[in-house]
Amino acid sequence: MLAGATQVPSPNCDERPEDAIVTLLVVHSISLPPGVFGGDAIIQFFANSLDSSAHPYFQSLKDLRVSAHFLIRRDGEVLQFVPCTRRAWHAGLSSWRGRERCNDFSLGVELEGADDQAFAERQYLRLAQLSAVLCTRYPLIDIVGHADISPGRKTDPGPSFDWGHCRESFTQIG
Repeated sequence: MLAGATQVPSPNCDERPEDAIVTLLVVHSISLPPGVFGGDAIIQFFANSLDSSAHPYFQSLKDLRVSAHFLIRRDGEVLQFVPCTRRAWHAGLSSWRGRERCNDFSLGVELEGADDQAFAERQYLRLAQLSAVLCTRYPLIDIVGHADISPGRKTDPGPSFDWGHCRESFTQIG
């Protein structure tokens, strides 16, 4: 567990393959309903307790079982859903550098946001801080977006995510 992160356990995880080495950090974005920030819908979604009747969009999520290791809220709050030693169900059908099943060898970080809206400065700072800590514990080689490992299927974190700013923030922290 990460010190300083609010712990919110998700059942949507399992053991990594015995020989798996975590080398990839995947950046996602999520807002529930789309474009709406704040509230507990993301937490409820990752905990399988989202009321599918609370919003029409939630019907499409009713049978999904997903999670991430971390969520970074708009205000910079960090929540941890899955221990880094376990496999969170964040990447789905995916591949990176010829390796399939990215959940096996990655950590997933969700940013509360949407493809078409700028992310908060505090999120870039927290992502950089979190990445720096994770890099001291795991031999991370790449930091990519969900769209990079699932092209054509996923678009997040989207065109509003500033990768240059992300790298700049990481350089200032590291």
